[in-house]
Amino acid sequence: METMTLELTLNNQRLVRDNVDPDLKLNDLLREDLGMTGTKFGCGIAVCRACTVAVQRVPGGHLEPVRTCTTPVSAVQGKIVTTVEGLAQEGELHPLQKAFLEHFSFQCGYSAPGFLMASFCLLDKLKRSPIPKDKIDEAILDAVGQHVCRCTGYVRYYEAIRDVILATPGLVTSS
Repeated sequence: METMTLELTLNNQRLVRDNVDPDLKLNDLLREDLGMTGTKFGCGIAVCRACTVAVQRVPGGHLEPVRTCTTPVSAVQGKIVTTVEGLAQEGELHPLQKAFLEHFSFQCGYSAPGFLMASFCLLDKLKRSPIPKDKIDEAILDAVGQHVCRCTGYVRYYEAIRDVILATPGLVTSS
């Protein structure tokens, strides 16, 4: 079996692992090998999006939502990966995490990490290219509209994301 030395940045920490199967799924690396269970395994076929993380190809690059259940570790070689565990900084929850709690956006919480990470990528996109206020709902739907949550309605997720967008300077234009 062919192996590789995996090198990436994970939640702002350099990770180097020798003898890694290049076909190992990123979800298995995170959950089984590294004990980072915030990223969930749902359907296993990239449909439910519970396993979403944010990936940057290069420092300062765009954040892209990536579904870990079908992504081999070879696809993130040399990249920057942020999981739900990496959102809080210095013990302070990310504004999205706070908003999800304030809106009671989830019940069991299983799909919440995927919603959080896709929303985190949306905030990055809006920082780079702000949108008119009347396009917020469309942008949210585009970012998280295909995420599956079996416990609750999606309205509270959308409201939390919308509140963060509106509260964050520079994401929305006046027109």
